[in-house]
Amino acid sequence: MSGLRVIPTWRHGQERLYVCLTDGRNVAWYDRETARVNLLSEDRREDVLDVLGPFLTGRVTVGPPPVPTPAELARLTLHPDDDLAPNRPGEALLIALDREPGAPHRLRPDPRRRALVAEQTVGAALDALEGAGWHTLHSLPLPGGDRIHHLVIGPGGLFCVHTLYARKQRVVVSDPMVTLGRREPYPLLRRVRADADRASYALTAEVHPVLALSGPADLSVPAPLRAVRVLQDTDLDTLSRQGGVLKPADIEALHAMARDRGTWARV
Repeated sequence: MSGLRVIPTWRHGQERLYVCLTDGRNVAWYDRETARVNLLSEDRREDVLDVLGPFLTGRVTVGPPPVPTPAELARLTLHPDDDLAPNRPGEALLIALDREPGAPHRLRPDPRRRALVAEQTVGAALDALEGAGWHTLHSLPLPGGDRIHHLVIGPGGLFCVHTLYARKQRVVVSDPMVTLGRREPYPLLRRVRADADRASYALTAEVHPVLALSGPADLSVPAPLRAVRVLQDTDLDTLSRQGGVLKPADIEALHAMARDRGTWARV
């Protein structure tokens, strides 16, 4: 017995198979898309190929990772359970709905499903920025049951994005209150800023708060807001037009830190 096991992970529809020791450390991974087995230790070559045998299809390339950066090597040391990068938009809501779907015939739609639609819509818009040198992490768990909906890291800095389902409704933002349709206003911007503050503490870097509205019919901001942006889901690409704040090496280092579950354990 080699003591190795294969753990599949998914990111943006692409599958990667990690080969791990019993203590969770990675020794290799297989990318189906590139048909390449990346070895971190040549000594385990035969054991890795043996355990991956049932998963390999066609001809594959076997060798060390191609010119890995220090940040990439740091990420590979994460146990899959501690790596938050594979989280889908609305991951926590998806899990909650799977465990407790709710009554099949409700007079009103389950608010969790509306929240999920918002996070998936905003998450898809943010994921589209990745080709421009940006990284987005979704559904980052915080102590006390809270979570950060999305964390965006790129040349323009770090942004903590909170989503709000507002389909076909008028939204009025008057710091710190947010009024959605005919509902009573509530101080949502306090929560948005608090999440960004916790992220700043965890990452020891400035994180900017953003409120992202999913599908509003109209948005009104009567007065300038203090240190928070309010964007519609169709305008999130404006974040990528900012640059000159972080260098590529800084982006990779912050992404490696942010994807580690342990980073968020004490904020």
